[in-house]
Amino acid sequence: MTTFKYIGLAAVWAVAMLVLPAAHAGRTCEEAKPSVQSIERGLSLAERTVAALDASGQRVVILARAGQELTKYGLRYSHLGYAYQQPDGQGGHVWRVVHKLNTCGTSESAIYRQGLGEFFLDTPWRYEAAWVAPTREVQDRLLPLLQDNARVASLNNRAYSIVSYAWGRKYQQSNQWALETLALAMEPSATTRDRAQAWLQFKGYEPTTLKIGPLTRLGGRATAANIAFDDHPDEKRFTDRIETVTVDSMFSWLQRSGLAGAPVMVRL
Repeated sequence: MTTFKYIGLAAVWAVAMLVLPAAHAGRTCEEAKPSVQSIERGLSLAERTVAALDASGQRVVILARAGQELTKYGLRYSHLGYAYQQPDGQGGHVWRVVHKLNTCGTSESAIYRQGLGEFFLDTPWRYEAAWVAPTREVQDRLLPLLQDNARVASLNNRAYSIVSYAWGRKYQQSNQWALETLALAMEPSATTRDRAQAWLQFKGYEPTTLKIGPLTRLGGRATAANIAFDDHPDEKRFTDRIETVTVDSMFSWLQRSGLAGAPVMVRL
């Protein structure tokens, strides 16, 4: 049995005012405060997601949200994290999410634990979630890692770029941390980012190639601290090929490799 407590709107509003501007991933860093309607919709999506996860019988899933509008790049989702069951001390459980967030206005990031309500309170581009269920073996390897504060953050690189090079180590964006952490769970010797990336290459992961021209690159780097392109190889960057880790590429690879099933969508 899952406990999902619906917080009163006044309480949610107070929490949102204090928490939401601090750190974000997979959505814009706007300072606009959330409306009552957006908070209600976010909590409704969280409740619907909890119900779907409980019905699935899974213990660990990889959960995505559509925080930013990325359709011009052919992408549906912008950000993901690991959702897992945690005992509530009363014979039931709650769902928690571990994910990496970028501190707004900076190039730094950290690993956070949140409830599903908080995960969906960031005003998204589209009120839609998607999750894939890893195989039982993968879940068994992931769960103890996700519960261990030291291990779950061991591959985190604080230096953040939203378009970090998939095979680079200078920066690390949120989805890249999740992918490399999966490698750590599956291959215990992958205790460094280069080893984790080597395992991912061996297993056939292919990043998304975004076509981003020089004017867009220069504008993004000049106006945002969390956008950098200097980690991409010159031969790719100067031909407008930006290879980075996306939710869509991860979902595709997980299904193709047999590590997880097909995505399940939850919409309002």
